Amino acid sequence: MGTTMKAMTYARYGGPDVLELSQLPTPKVSPGSVLIRVKAAAVNPVDWKLMAGGLDAIMDVHFPVVPGWDVAGVVETVGLDTPEFTPGDEVFAYGRRDTVQGGTFAELVALPAAMVARKPTSLSWEQAAGLPLTGLTALRTLAAVGIAPDDRDGGGTLLIHNGSGGVGRAAIQLAGLAGNVRVIATASARNHDRLRELGAEPVEYGEGLDERVRALAPGGVGAVVDFAGGVLETTLAVLRPGGRHASIADPSVVARGGRHIWVRPDGRELGRLASLADAGRLTVDVAATYPLEKLAAAFRASMAGHGGGKIVLTPFSE
Repeated sequence: MGTTMKAMTYARYGGPDVLELSQLPTPKVSPGSVLIRVKAAAVNPVDWKLMAGGLDAIMDVHFPVVPGWDVAGVVETVGLDTPEFTPGDEVFAYGRRDTVQGGTFAELVALPAAMVARKPTSLSWEQAAGLPLTGLTALRTLAAVGIAPDDRDGGGTLLIHNGSGGVGRAAIQLAGLAGNVRVIATASARNHDRLRELGAEPVEYGEGLDERVRALAPGGVGAVVDFAGGVLETTLAVLRPGGRHASIADPSVVARGGRHIWVRPDGRELGRLASLADAGRLTVDVAATYPLEKLAAAFRASMAGHGGGKIVLTPFSE
């Protein structure tokens, strides 16, 4: 292992043009942490929103930043007193820290062991990298509206706003593992077939959505999860009295009786997701892959947002 590594970085807020290929010191491995050699790292919209300065009010940022929170890779070395892992272990993680600096879009990343879980053997590196943030977000948001994948006594109807995004696809599958939960999910028509395969009844988003949902569920729905934003009035129009709603995209839901979700890293919960994947009950759709040095192109593709699955980065090719 060398003393330096390649990484994608940005030294100021901005768009994809601020990204640079840099040579940085190899991360130090503190007690209770693991150093992971990156095999794949997924792009999430939060990555480029953060790069644009969108989270400056709530997160300390130390430039230059290596972006990226999702990773799948191989343990290179472990810090003092880290019995959970050994070099060579195949792992994955949602690696968000409380401050922003050393992310996953690099050759190596050091993360606390509590964030890390063993990679599902049934998923490719690219699929595994695409699961942590989306899967953990889906789990936490569903729990906020009373739906858990191991709750066999559940039931009712759930509406998912943006069912074709990464979080939405995970939520459809996880909700389907609960008791008798009926899932309605919004998406553009080109994604309807895939959402049916995953277990949802798809509806077109946009104007008139509340009528389309009411046509499927005349009595309204018992729960709504919002992975889109800008849909609160529709949510309230279709939610039954006493129903629950939560959003990852709209803080204003709190004033209207909902929960605003900000997902936490959690290696134990990630292990639950890995077990579901290895049981054949949870999968990840990968839309495209880019080598790490093409991160700007990957960000632009994510910004265009066509809902075909995860955009994933693979190791540097140059």
